[in-house]
Amino acid sequence: MPDLKSHPPTFAERYPVAFAAALVDSGIALLAAHLAFYIRFDSFALDPHYLLGSIAWACLAVCTLFALGGYGSWRGQSFTRQAARAVGGWLLAAALLTVVGSLLRTSADYSRLWFAYTMAISAGLGIGLRLLTFLALRTARRAGRNLKHVVVVRPADDGGHRLPSELALREQGYVVAAAVACSESPEWSAALLEQVERISPHEVWLMLPLSEGARIQAAVYALRHHVVSIRFMPQLNDIPLLNHKISRVAGFYSIDLSVTPMDGMARILKRAEDLVIGSAIFLMILPVCAVIALAIKLTSPGPVLFKQYRTGINRRRFKVYKFRSMIVHQEPGGVLTQATQHDERVTPIGRFLRRTSLDELPQFFNVLQGSMSIVGPRPHALAHDDYYKDLVESYMQRHKVKPGITGWAQVNGLRGETDTLEKMQARVECDLWYIDNWSLWLDLRIIFLTLFKGFANPNAY
Repeated sequence: MPDLKSHPPTFAERYPVAFAAALVDSGIALLAAHLAFYIRFDSFALDPHYLLGSIAWACLAVCTLFALGGYGSWRGQSFTRQAARAVGGWLLAAALLTVVGSLLRTSADYSRLWFAYTMAISAGLGIGLRLLTFLALRTARRAGRNLKHVVVVRPADDGGHRLPSELALREQGYVVAAAVACSESPEWSAALLEQVERISPHEVWLMLPLSEGARIQAAVYALRHHVVSIRFMPQLNDIPLLNHKISRVAGFYSIDLSVTPMDGMARILKRAEDLVIGSAIFLMILPVCAVIALAIKLTSPGPVLFKQYRTGINRRRFKVYKFRSMIVHQEPGGVLTQATQHDERVTPIGRFLRRTSLDELPQFFNVLQGSMSIVGPRPHALAHDDYYKDLVESYMQRHKVKPGITGWAQVNGLRGETDTLEKMQARVECDLWYIDNWSLWLDLRIIFLTLFKGFANPNAY
């Protein structure tokens, strides 16, 4: 190992990158406003009130991007996560500016088309610039520049297989300069200290299981005279995690192993998404719903809507609405049975509704009510929840978020009858992946995919 007594500071340590990025975003917002004005009015010379609106747009966009973590460090972060934060920031700024304009009664002074162009161009330029920056950083890091050197502490019986490949680490801005095996002998902490003094790394990663508390304490004590950053990366690979993070609760540091992602700003964004998109869709589908309701009433005796209790967020029960697709009947023994292929209970029009998912259109009323979301795990019948909760690991974790009309499982083909345990396990795995990776961008992606392949499905009986 070469004697790297010290390393040059990274680019982010030399310059105020966050401040520069905020200035660039504000410039992008103003440029977008001018371009939008030219597209709308064939002139680059903004009227005074449009110039004031542009400045307000730029300031608000920077504030929302900052609030959503858009100017945090990119090191170790995926581009998808950064892009999602940026899109969320621009959308939130647009929503807030719309609300402020309505309250101040100044919305009529501005062209809605100009504002839509401004928002779209701002987001497009912002994402494009971030993509170019991300690619440039990845190229530089592959060439050995802008890297943070790390000393890894791992168990003696671990071959280092938990670490990503060297190239993957470099692309995220890190390089392993040395590895220290944590053994039964107390001399390992002296070896760690020697490596830190010889290499002067940026960070020390303690990749040890939770049971090694004494050795974690010994490592921190050994490095007490150094300013190197120390990160504890507990080995939790065998535990099913959900939205895990570090929190501070009642004065204590908490390693959250399984918590809901719908908290704070995320909860506001999710509800705003449901209200804005849900209201627009609800108004568009009203004529279709009227036609379906009339067809059901004319072809089969009974109510138009089918109502049934399902499990919602935090295991609270709610009443879900669907167009009735079966004849009115009583379940034998009160036991709920899923619809199967060629099920005699399904009406002819009901079969069409189920195959095209049109029977689920009334659930947009559930979305506006707040009991459901447009995107989320599909709500199962109460009897199915009771049955599968002991058979599928982490099954009930699905209820940490609101159930949805569509979801990650549905756009991946996991719709219809779950006649085998393997099918339900696959659906739950998709639901938990969605919860653990939730973002506004992911929701928009799922909605887009649903439009093209999430409705019609031969597995829906």
